[in-house]
Amino acid sequence: MRASSGVRSPAAPHERTDSASASTSAAASTSTSTSTSTSYDDLVERVLAAELGPDPRTLCVAVAFTTSQAVRHEGRRGGYRNEVLSLRLGRAVGSCAVEPGALPGGAVDDCAGADVARLLEHPLAPVRVAALDAYLMHVRPHTPENGALPLPLPAGTSLEKSRARARAVVELLDVRPGQTVLVVGVVNSLLESLRSRGIRYIPCDLKGGTTEWGEQVVTDALAELDGCDAVLASGMTLGNGSFEPLREHALRHGKQLVMFAQTGSAVLPRFLGAGVSAVCAEPYPFFWLDGGPGVVHRYGSTEATL
Repeated sequence: MRASSGVRSPAAPHERTDSASASTSAAASTSTSTSTSTSYDDLVERVLAAELGPDPRTLCVAVAFTTSQAVRHEGRRGGYRNEVLSLRLGRAVGSCAVEPGALPGGAVDDCAGADVARLLEHPLAPVRVAALDAYLMHVRPHTPENGALPLPLPAGTSLEKSRARARAVVELLDVRPGQTVLVVGVVNSLLESLRSRGIRYIPCDLKGGTTEWGEQVVTDALAELDGCDAVLASGMTLGNGSFEPLREHALRHGKQLVMFAQTGSAVLPRFLGAGVSAVCAEPYPFFWLDGGPGVVHRYGSTEATL
């Protein structure tokens, strides 16, 4: 039950659009009409040009930290590990998940005290993504004015909260029983929620393996795109550079692309109407860090309750 990206781009080891989506809220449409970006690189260029807020050269990251967890839920066959790089900018925290142990030891020290513009050009992709996320969280936080609809998550065990989050994510999909969803980033609670609705899925994760139900996990999402009716993808695709092929496919073919995002939760809403149809954004602190009530922020849907 990992939240890894599950996409391998063809050259590297690794819906409808918003205008056609009947479920897109008026608030989301209004908020994103002036902030939608045509690509990830376009968004970074706009931030560096101070088009979306203050000059990033004038803003410095005060705190950089990593969060690492190992999980084995009672009643589940396997476990998983997560590691997340987070950067604090004012009241905002931007995050990017990484493969455990992949982040160099000096990365956190390199980020603390650095200005955002320098971090947006850092050689490490997770640093660049976390910096972009922190900046956008700082200038356009998850509020109704910015198109977000908050949805409370009840207190409970990590498994109970995982299932509640999964329901919040899957509700954003406009698919019928018998249709097929490509799930990029295997999270068993998401698969469980799809199964309960009679929706077929193709589980995809870079590490392969099998799901909780013994299904083979594919490792190349791009090879599976033509065989699915919709795509449900982790924000970790931002960190490994595979988000753009998914977004471009969804935009080109009018296919739903729903993102569930701890990584880049403030980044992905900027692509509503440009290939992304809906986002379930979950900024730090994540549901697995605390047993109390929490909240996720949904974009592209008028649903506001579990």
